[in-house]
Amino acid sequence: MPKVGMEPIRRQQLIRATMAAIDEVGLADTTVMRIARHAGVSAGIISHYFGGKDGLLEATMRQILHDLGEAVAARRRSLVAPSPRAHLGAIIDGNFDRSQVTGPVAKTWLAFWASSMHTPRLQRLQQVNDRRLYSNLCNQFCRVMPREQARQAARGLAAVIDGLWLRGALTPEGLDAEQARRLAHATLDQLLEGSKPHPVS
Repeated sequence: MPKVGMEPIRRQQLIRATMAAIDEVGLADTTVMRIARHAGVSAGIISHYFGGKDGLLEATMRQILHDLGEAVAARRRSLVAPSPRAHLGAIIDGNFDRSQVTGPVAKTWLAFWASSMHTPRLQRLQQVNDRRLYSNLCNQFCRVMPREQARQAARGLAAVIDGLWLRGALTPEGLDAEQARRLAHATLDQLLEGSKPHPVS
């Protein structure tokens, strides 16, 4: 009989093992047996907790998305002066948080994006994540510019965040999170500057 309280620990152990296996050999060669070896458990444990590899991959992505939400929320909670600009900056910084840019997590993100085009459950997760980012950005932009302009600004900044993340994650040396943050903040400043009325000459 499993010890009381072991299930959450075991689940986290298997999720970490999944990311380690993807980091090592990629998603296509990440088998249940390889994950089990990384976790130091039997393959049957994976079926018991997740129903197989697909369920474990979904749970892994849910964990990464949860960590992303927490990274953004923590930055927003810590704002001293919670202006729209500060909230938007916190969203940028959360998306380049350490929990999102380390090698195993970055490779799992890339595998997730590719798999979401063919797996309905992962596609739904991707759509939820996209909508959350767009909605959070749009809500803040709406505080400083007309709604339609805010929508365009939110789409543009979301594309910049995703693009910087993707280009950085695909480089051999890995994502330079600090440089990506600087570029995204510069884009944000340009979008906000474009919303200000120009002085009459």
